[in-house]
Amino acid sequence: MEKVCPIVFGAHKGHQSCVNYVPEPEDSILLKTALSILRKFKRYPEALRLAIRLNDMDLITDIFTNCPDKHVQKQLAYMLGCQQIFLESAEELDDGEELVEIMSNSQLNTHFLSLARELDIMDPKVPEDIYKSHLENSRPTFGGTGQVDSARQNLASSFVNGLVNCGFGKDKLITEDGNKWIYKNKEQGMLSTTASLGLVLLWDVDGGLTQIDKYLYSSEDYIKAGALLACGIVNSGVRNECDPALALLSDFVLHNNMLGLAYAGSNREDVISLILPALSDPKSTMEVIGVTALSAGMIAVGSCNGEVTSTILQTLMEKGASELKDTFARFLALGVDSHSVGKQEAVDATLATLDVLPEPFKLFAHTLVEVCAYAGTGNVLKIQHLLHICSEHIEAKEKDEKEKDKKEGDKKDADKKTEDTVEHLAAHQAAAVLGIALISMGEEIGSEMSLRSFGHLLRYGEPVIRRSVPLALGLLSVSNPKLQILDTLSKFSHDTDSDGAHNAIFALGIVGAGTNNARLAAMLRQLAQYHAKDPANLFMVRLAQGLTHLGKGTLTLCPYHSDRQLLSQVSLAGLLATTVACLDVKTIRGCRRSSRQAEDDYRFPNTHTPVLLAYGERAELATEEYLPLTPIVEGFVILRKNPDFEQDA
Repeated sequence: MEKVCPIVFGAHKGHQSCVNYVPEPEDSILLKTALSILRKFKRYPEALRLAIRLNDMDLITDIFTNCPDKHVQKQLAYMLGCQQIFLESAEELDDGEELVEIMSNSQLNTHFLSLARELDIMDPKVPEDIYKSHLENSRPTFGGTGQVDSARQNLASSFVNGLVNCGFGKDKLITEDGNKWIYKNKEQGMLSTTASLGLVLLWDVDGGLTQIDKYLYSSEDYIKAGALLACGIVNSGVRNECDPALALLSDFVLHNNMLGLAYAGSNREDVISLILPALSDPKSTMEVIGVTALSAGMIAVGSCNGEVTSTILQTLMEKGASELKDTFARFLALGVDSHSVGKQEAVDATLATLDVLPEPFKLFAHTLVEVCAYAGTGNVLKIQHLLHICSEHIEAKEKDEKEKDKKEGDKKDADKKTEDTVEHLAAHQAAAVLGIALISMGEEIGSEMSLRSFGHLLRYGEPVIRRSVPLALGLLSVSNPKLQILDTLSKFSHDTDSDGAHNAIFALGIVGAGTNNARLAAMLRQLAQYHAKDPANLFMVRLAQGLTHLGKGTLTLCPYHSDRQLLSQVSLAGLLATTVACLDVKTIRGCRRSSRQAEDDYRFPNTHTPVLLAYGERAELATEEYLPLTPIVEGFVILRKNPDFEQDA
């Protein structure tokens, strides 16, 4: 067997490497062939990764439950927890309680804080530590008249504070004296500031909800709404048998849908059935309906849940063309898209149903669903189709009305109206631009080719396309600050088109998220001076600075893990929702764990050596004294004593 294994495993590696270059269903056939080889030789961690790529829950359950080695089974549980997959059948296995605890990520906050203490980064940081205003030639102001826009400045500081102290459980603005800081903001600013407490207390379900609870009884509705959002953020990615988030949020479900964050990826029928009635409630505004649909889609992400699909589609059919022009109507499309992530041909029925919707919303929804279905697959034919969509020239149909307005001497307003109309008609082109990045992001050659295509779109594309390209560049290189992309985004962050500059600045934050990249940090400080008199763009610069220092460099927004072999569908849906919201800047004026820690199982000697891995980096053990139970040393890795190891004299 020892002579055959290298050949066999070389064969399975070959099958995997070919997957990105063959059409469906051959890609699935290759993965299943490689998986059968791995199972034959009891390579359970590698087999589980392929089952996750196939998105086959029955296969995932079969591999996990039939693993005979209890320690390897725990390693599999850590892998499932990272992907936010919970198997109810684990409760019936030996050591079921411990396996459930691992898959639930209930100790995630404890492990993260242990990593932070090892790295000696527990001390809270304040926004000024990130801004480094003393390095600027002159202190920037938020107001265009030289007066400090304190509300916008405080809101920016709230976001930066939450992002940089994300997961650490303490800061100097919110947890120390929250009321004092919260009331320095106004309305939605109070909501966002209160919600940022959820970032600081991320994954600390027991201790975090206790600190948030006092804000749930505030007389100020914005603070109460922010506290509800904070509850959802704290519970994100963590499963708790007591379901505290469900208990706290269910009473407010018709008004504030925060359950989508708390139960993202869980596909829990009880939670879905609780929030779907808000779609048909006559009191629900378009904003509430849109957020409800997005929440339902996030909960059912990657599942093709029939109840979610039919309910959202029914809601869409009941809306008129004028209602579908509302920005929040896009979130209805996102709700359908989110649960279609990675389903490829399985979404054909959904696409056919969308044909009854009026134009141009039908094109937008159709494009987004197709994009999500093939996200991360590198499918060349789909990318070509999206490029063809981007090559179309869209003209406003209201030419006669424009001419009439011009004759009346209102040329400026008429031009603006026509521009807005064109953007509405060409919304599907913006979705296509994002789709090119989403489909090619997991494959190196496809990413490079897409990068070249974006260069052409920037030169020759329509305005709506050019404004979307910076966001696509951000998606193409999440938490991976490539020099070429940084330079391109830096160029467009100085653009005279304020919307394009706005998106480019935010994309800089996405590209550098959690990297502490020194070059990008200096670039953003220069941008802060350049946009000192533009409060909207300066706000985005501050947000990008906070993202760059996300979790003091221990977190990432990259949806890929396991040496970039697996795609987190929840993370991808979150990124897509945020970038689609950025397509209309009026909606923006928003982690998955990435701290990677090689650590021993508690039954073995503990030799903790925390390692932070950047995009494209891999870790390996320095000696052969211990053997990892998975070939990829990333996330939580269980080590086993090597019986053949001989200590040098």
